[in-house]
Amino acid sequence: MAVKQQNKKNTVQQKPQKKSSLQSNTLQVPHWAIYAVLAFTVIIYLRSFLNGFVNLDDDIYLFNNPYSKNLSFDTIKIIFSSFYDCNYFPLTLLTYMIEYSLFGFNPMPYHIINVLFHLVNIFLVYKLAEKLSGKSLTALIVSLLFAIHPMHVESVAWTAELKDVLYTMFYLAALIVYLLYLKDYKIKYYFICLILFILSLLSKSASVTLPVILIVFDLYKSRKLNVRMFLEKVPFLALSVLFGILAILSQQDAMKEVSTSFSFIDRIFMLSYSVSFYIVKLIAPFHMSVMHYYPNSDMLPWYYYASVPFLLVVAWLVIRRSALRRELLFGMFFFLIAISIMLQLISVGDTITSERYSYVAYFGLFYIAGQWIAGIQKKSLQKTILFGYWFLIIVYSVVAWDRIGVWKDGVVLFNDVVKKYPDRYPAYWMRGNIYYKRNDYQNALNDYNKSIQLFQKYAPSLAARGKVLLKGFNDYQNALRDLTQSIQIDSTVAETYSDRGMAYAQLGDSAAGLRDFNKALKLNPKLSKGYTNRAVLKFSMGNTQGALEDMNKAISLDPNDSEAYRNRAGIKNLLKDYNGAIEDCNKVLTIDPKDKIAYFNRANTKFNLKDIDGACEDFHKALDLGYAPAADFVKQICNK
Repeated sequence: MAVKQQNKKNTVQQKPQKKSSLQSNTLQVPHWAIYAVLAFTVIIYLRSFLNGFVNLDDDIYLFNNPYSKNLSFDTIKIIFSSFYDCNYFPLTLLTYMIEYSLFGFNPMPYHIINVLFHLVNIFLVYKLAEKLSGKSLTALIVSLLFAIHPMHVESVAWTAELKDVLYTMFYLAALIVYLLYLKDYKIKYYFICLILFILSLLSKSASVTLPVILIVFDLYKSRKLNVRMFLEKVPFLALSVLFGILAILSQQDAMKEVSTSFSFIDRIFMLSYSVSFYIVKLIAPFHMSVMHYYPNSDMLPWYYYASVPFLLVVAWLVIRRSALRRELLFGMFFFLIAISIMLQLISVGDTITSERYSYVAYFGLFYIAGQWIAGIQKKSLQKTILFGYWFLIIVYSVVAWDRIGVWKDGVVLFNDVVKKYPDRYPAYWMRGNIYYKRNDYQNALNDYNKSIQLFQKYAPSLAARGKVLLKGFNDYQNALRDLTQSIQIDSTVAETYSDRGMAYAQLGDSAAGLRDFNKALKLNPKLSKGYTNRAVLKFSMGNTQGALEDMNKAISLDPNDSEAYRNRAGIKNLLKDYNGAIEDCNKVLTIDPKDKIAYFNRANTKFNLKDIDGACEDFHKALDLGYAPAADFVKQICNK
């Protein structure tokens, strides 16, 4: 009895522990909440299913990608053993190959697959936040922000950003498995995490940050610092270094220094601005654009200088908030580490920031918000904050829906860029390129003129205007002028020499044309169009065998070049290799079933083979497709 009474006494005298702000009675979230988030995300992104391709990297990764159209063991070996378009992301290329083999160039399935990956990532974000915090409310807040934040639209609605959603899936899964490993240190979880990391690296090199994030997880989970903890990271760090070197090697041709007008001090402010950009856009996603260009003035805009005191205030808030300090430090370090390799310390391209770079990094900042709301002690205050959060979600959803519409096609996308940056010459050049690919030569010319007006010595715009004058307007003299000026500014672009060679050829200067074609192919021996153009010139000069050799080379470099097959068919027809000519015409029509010239050429070849019925069938098909010269042949041969 004495013992019992003593125990009772101890029980009575024991004081209840004071709950921290992060250990309050958190609102419980129903198990189906995450599925409601997924369903809501589908509703928002349904709009993307009706979008087309935007011809911004889509053409490089899909239309002009020789690997995407050839799913085979040999091609898979090539993509895993070489760079493509200044990148090493073989798993992403393999996914494109599978998509093309299933759907061709129908854009809807590509958009659906991007959204499906996004949905998987939302679910993984929910599970990661839940395991980190132990709170379903935190997980719901974080996953919903991740799902619909307007800054994430670029990663999901842009088919060329498949690499973003793909690497993120493996990245998040690796982090979840690592948390499982930290529970009981089972070796199987360690190796699963390592394998997921490798898959993420093979999808996009941006995942090299994961080993450092793992150390942040160790610290957040109060893991004891010891030799074992650091030795565990050695394989991860070795892989990061390896893929980092691969990324640098692959990007060598794309890397360029920021203009020398920016001093070392300027670059410090540019770095602080970049970090501030993502923090500000987290709360207020305004003035959004696929392109955010470097400043083009001698003096940086005021907000670049204001970014330093802004970041100092942010740092002060992180340090002084003792109740949330652990969460703030974890979230900020996650954000800064994940975004660090995207901060353009080495300049690649014309943009200083890009919205898609926030896709993984924002998890850290979202987590801070989730833990803050979930940890509020006062229920009335928590409900008020949650009401504001739901209002913000509605606003973000509307903005995201609007941004998805901007990705409808390339012209709509760059109309938005030009609207946001009306004084930036690259924006007009890029929109002009899209018009050119649509054969809308007048609008392309207008944009190239505007780009050159803004910067008279921009070599790409001069080369592009020369090309459109050459092919769209048959203005060979002015085309020659622009192409020559472009070469004087930048003499390293093979395609510009090839285009100038065509201009010379059209003006009757075959020697100069041949000289330019040879120069183009010396600069880029894999320029298939250079061989095609040189073949046409050689043929006009009477060198039929040389022309045939160049056509063969062009086709070996690009087996889907319908123009090369069409031209080779013409040469074979003149050499009386009629069966070979028909075979080439058939190949053209396999690539493009609506190629009216191929039908017309095949009809002529069939006529030479005395296949009148077959010739008439093809003449009629060419005429139905709008090829007017076929009408005379139908009248003379087929209507007798």
